[in-house]
Amino acid sequence: GQLAKARLDATTAKEELTRLMGLWGADVNYYVPDALPGLPRSVGGVANVEAKALRNRVDLRVAKLGLEAQAKAFGLTDQTRIVSDLEIVAGAELEREATGGDIEKDILPQVELEFAIPIYDSGKARMRKAELSYLQAANVLAERAVNVRSEARGAERAYHASYKIARHYRDVLVPLRKTVENEALLSYNGMITNTFELLTDVREKLGAELEAADAKRAFFMAQADLTAAIYGGGAGSGGGGSEGATLAAGGGAGH
Repeated sequence: GQLAKARLDATTAKEELTRLMGLWGADVNYYVPDALPGLPRSVGGVANVEAKALRNRVDLRVAKLGLEAQAKAFGLTDQTRIVSDLEIVAGAELEREATGGDIEKDILPQVELEFAIPIYDSGKARMRKAELSYLQAANVLAERAVNVRSEARGAERAYHASYKIARHYRDVLVPLRKTVENEALLSYNGMITNTFELLTDVREKLGAELEAADAKRAFFMAQADLTAAIYGGGAGSGGGGSEGATLAAGGGAGH
């Protein structure tokens, strides 16, 4: 029953892959390997995984272009400063309205920016609504950048942890279960144990092999998730960009 269920799951997964690739007709007869490749000998760390994600994520690029388009739509052409995503989210970008309608701004010194967000200011009271709408969209973009950092860190940790788990199954648990099964068979042949004890040991060995296969699958899924976290396409990666675009469109319409 488990084997039949596994074959059904494989067929269903292949059809889902076919839909994602948009194939039909003779093109659906592509080959899919029947087994996962072996685990690599080792996995190395990803240096500066947060910086790589901020530099390569497609959704961040799209959201940043949308922010620039909104600035042009509002006629905000005077770029007064550049802040980072962490400064905006942490509240380091301070802005308040003083007496007489003037705007006072406190700008913190910046040493290094990994993800820069330009801030525009027209200096006119009639443009205040446009500036606020733009800053709101900038905060949405900054939040997305902070989330990208977290996604990259989490994906890298899951990648290394899943490798350690899969390697433990491969190097320790499965060989141990095979040894136990062999010893149980010898005991059974020597009429020391009965059939039910032998079947129990065989079942536990098969269970360990199935768990090892699941652990290997989890490792390769984590590997794919790490790539998606750096270059885009991970779970929820498109949400921030679409939200920023919608917010930008709404701000422009209101102005």
